Amino acid sequence: MSERDVPFPPADFDPLAPESFDSPHALYADMRERCPVARADAWGGFWAFLKYDDVQRAATDHRTYITSVQNVIPRLAFTGRRPPLHLDPPEHTAYRKALNPLLSAERVARLEPQIRRIITDLIDRLLATPEPDICRDFSSHMTIRVFAEWMNLPIEEALELARVGRDFNVAVQSADDAAVRETSLKLYEIARALIAERRKTPQDPETDPVSALLAARGADGQPLPEDMIVGTVRQVLVVGIIAPTIVIGSITVHLARHQDLQQTLRTRPELLPSALEEFLRLYMPYRGFARTTTRPVEVRGRHIEPGEPIAIVFASACRDESVFPDPDEFILDRPNIGESLAFGRGPHNCVGAGLARLELLVALQELLRRTRRIELKGEPLPTRCPEIGALSVPVHIDPAPDS
Repeated sequence: MSERDVPFPPADFDPLAPESFDSPHALYADMRERCPVARADAWGGFWAFLKYDDVQRAATDHRTYITSVQNVIPRLAFTGRRPPLHLDPPEHTAYRKALNPLLSAERVARLEPQIRRIITDLIDRLLATPEPDICRDFSSHMTIRVFAEWMNLPIEEALELARVGRDFNVAVQSADDAAVRETSLKLYEIARALIAERRKTPQDPETDPVSALLAARGADGQPLPEDMIVGTVRQVLVVGIIAPTIVIGSITVHLARHQDLQQTLRTRPELLPSALEEFLRLYMPYRGFARTTTRPVEVRGRHIEPGEPIAIVFASACRDESVFPDPDEFILDRPNIGESLAFGRGPHNCVGAGLARLELLVALQELLRRTRRIELKGEPLPTRCPEIGALSVPVHIDPAPDS
């Protein structure tokens, strides 16, 4: 993997150490001061960029820091390349170009009535659950149903995706490589079946993601390769269902710990769009992504050879005190919130950011409108790498009088 002829320096941290919901952020704060370009031995060894400037530079300089070798740490892609995340410009551009119109502000806005209907229905069920868990009983179902609406999936296919998607996430969180491979292959089967159905019964490429990919053309004017279309659909299936589940769980933990903020946002819902941006800065669902250097680089005195994997830790960059004063504090209307890297930066910034924001905003609006108080009933269960946040959040909910 490395062209070095000398041993790597000693490890600066252990990403496999046990964690709590809060401990990763404390670790990253310590590392930003002690070793902002850090070395770990886990998963074959890698570097980690912790400071905002280094993370942003690596995310935007796609010629020096490429994603096509390894896009995440630990490596999860055992079963093929999945555009656009696994490709570098200009190869990835045709896939982004096909998906961008279906995630435009106008297209996403048209989904709001369906998203609100889905969320309202799920809150009805949540309020009727004796011992609710906000992730298990609400956000995990929300993401599947919203995603199925965007993908034009019938309910039976959405339920199968939900089952396999949950199994895949459990496998990832359990570090069960065999189960990750098995469930990833099942997701590929779902992707192939969906593509076959769209070939048999085409839909409008302006409203259907799979049809848009089938209609797309590469730089050579030819249709996109079949295996790459399958990989793109497979990638979209997972990214669209895991991240919002974790974000809602993490935001719920914060609100339960800060009842004054919870009540303020309940009585002044017009503050929620601004609040959501600060929540996303604090609780982005992925620690970061991976890059590989194409040439030797020197960063903060650490020498990195071509071919060495680097974790660009967005979750640390978003709490870098040199950019965000009082970085662990929730500050409504933070003046420089536009500098947040919650949805990444550069050619691989999150194509679905608009849909994610709408889904999360409607979920917060309806959760606060339908409740008087949300409290924790136990410690949140944290995710493991590459995600960061809450995997399980047991809660007690006092419904609003008119719920």
